[in-house]
Amino acid sequence: MGHTHHLSSGLTPAQLSQFKQDGYLILPDVLSPETVQSLLTETHRLLHDELDLSTHPLTKFSTGGADDREHVGDAYFLGSGDKIRFFLEEDAVDGEGKVTRPKERAVNKIGHFLHALSAPFARVSAAQEGEDEGRLSPAGVARSLGYRDPRVLQSMVILKQPEIGGAVPPHQDSCFLYTDPPSAVGFWYALEDATLENGCLSFLPGSHRWAPVEKRLVRRRTGVSDEEAGGTEMVGNEGPRFPPGEEYGEDKKGEEEGEYVAGEVKAGTLVLIHGNLLHKSERNTSQKGRIIYTFHIIEQEGTVYDGKNWLQPPEDGFTKLYA
Repeated sequence: MGHTHHLSSGLTPAQLSQFKQDGYLILPDVLSPETVQSLLTETHRLLHDELDLSTHPLTKFSTGGADDREHVGDAYFLGSGDKIRFFLEEDAVDGEGKVTRPKERAVNKIGHFLHALSAPFARVSAAQEGEDEGRLSPAGVARSLGYRDPRVLQSMVILKQPEIGGAVPPHQDSCFLYTDPPSAVGFWYALEDATLENGCLSFLPGSHRWAPVEKRLVRRRTGVSDEEAGGTEMVGNEGPRFPPGEEYGEDKKGEEEGEYVAGEVKAGTLVLIHGNLLHKSERNTSQKGRIIYTFHIIEQEGTVYDGKNWLQPPEDGFTKLYA
């Protein structure tokens, strides 16, 4: 595992400069078809075997729109950082709190500790450099991005369900996964083809350079149990709004803010997403689901991860990416 090997499992100079320019990078065929199939099989197993709606607190999770619609925050959500839990599509639950469709078709997200508790998902982030020859490894990518001690802090499967898969308004991941200074990057893997019809991602290229992290999702009360935290709220960010570096700053906004660019991708594709990048997805109105796996890393070395964040580290700390 010499130094040369890291290069082959990391980004090329051209890919790195593209990522720095756009704030996202689409990398086809990063997961083999066999790996994709193993993750889909595991997703269906979790839904079928592990989800019991009769004991489920019917938590709905939404990333909040311009109206800052509050997160449905409760102990089930706040305590999911070291567990595998299920969050439902808003339109799968009626006014009485009854689930109106089969459970496999009612779930919007599974999270947030798949990268540690589920062997098939753990293999994706822990793929050792050189294990899958010629394929990118997350550790290799993190090295090329300059991470010193990257940690995986949360992971989830997002199932954009047929007909009811909700839209996700423009947002920045660092609002939800804040470090001081910001350091989050998302690894987003398509397990099924993502198209305009079934709600693929769209990105505002270059927005990571000028869009500040203005808000943070925090616990209403800190230093108390998940039950006593009173859920979550969005508050103004009083810390740094950009990662360190001259390429960032609100003055970098051009005359033209630009248009969102859709990222239609095939299964097996990895999309890297900078924590400051504005991105969104539309509702899935089609008959075809859209299952993806995503995990996020932050820089542990030289940043502060504070107790206000909704997601608090498991007992042993966030999962190391470097072996």
